[in-house]
Amino acid sequence: MKKRVKGLAVALAGMMLLAGCGSKESTGGTEKEGEKVFKIGITQFAAHPSLDAATEGFKKALEEKGIKVEYDEQNAQADLNNVKTIADNFVGDKVDLIFANATPSATSALNATKEIPIIFTSVTDPVGAGLVKAFDQPGENITGTTDNHPEGTAKTINFITDEVKAKEIGVIYNSGEQNSVVQVDEVKKLAEEKGAKLVEVSVSTSAEVKQAAESLVGRVDAIYIPTDNTVVSALESVISVANSKKIPLFVGELDSMKKGAVAASGFDYFDLGHQSGLMAAEILSGNKKASEIPVELPKTLTLIINKQAAEAQGLEVKDEWKDLGEFYEGE
Repeated sequence: MKKRVKGLAVALAGMMLLAGCGSKESTGGTEKEGEKVFKIGITQFAAHPSLDAATEGFKKALEEKGIKVEYDEQNAQADLNNVKTIADNFVGDKVDLIFANATPSATSALNATKEIPIIFTSVTDPVGAGLVKAFDQPGENITGTTDNHPEGTAKTINFITDEVKAKEIGVIYNSGEQNSVVQVDEVKKLAEEKGAKLVEVSVSTSAEVKQAAESLVGRVDAIYIPTDNTVVSALESVISVANSKKIPLFVGELDSMKKGAVAASGFDYFDLGHQSGLMAAEILSGNKKASEIPVELPKTLTLIINKQAAEAQGLEVKDEWKDLGEFYEGE
């Protein structure tokens, strides 16, 4: 009897050892036609080009890695109530991973689960938002990419003050978006260092954006729009005011610049989403846990100047601007 008990104990120990060695194998997912298929919930805060591009980049990375995925893709349409509902539903559906696109989506996802892996993108201040303790200290189940390159905003503000000679810079943002408050504080500091003053106008909905832009006429020399989801979703109304009143408009990301702003120092959100997708691939394949993947900055950064928008808003385009960045002349 003792020999049998001893033999059973050895066998159990061996099984536990094998289970431990299997930690690098992919977990979760379901078998379909002989392939493992993972279910990913995508929660995107709003519909606009930058966030859309990030989502496409995320999907492309997983496709390139050969990981089979079924997506449950939800857009909150900039409604915080929708964001919470989406996150709760993903947890109830027991998805294998949540991709959270923008700060409100990431915050709600983390509030909803401490177990399902979460990869975020398009988050300006992941530390200030309480998502991670530090870039090199991700959460137990959350990590991702930030869209706030430490040099990006400074390059744009320097262009506004040095090349456009603006002394009064208007900024429109939603004070309810934590990522926007962080950016406005940064812009204010940078502007003051260059001897300029910030004129702030806050909005709550996209319907208020045009009126906010009109309120800046006669009060500012230029307008700067951060990567604010509410304002960017109604950017055309700001561009209309900027063109008609000849007020140079600057933005925080390249997709908005292409729509009709003078310049932006930024990166391709598709690439940022792609970085996030590679993180998700590591987790789904069992190579790493979210807690083992540091938060990443954008890998590229360029000042892009929209010649057509500059001329439409009363600026003379200078050849020497080529030394500061690249010209965008339309697609």
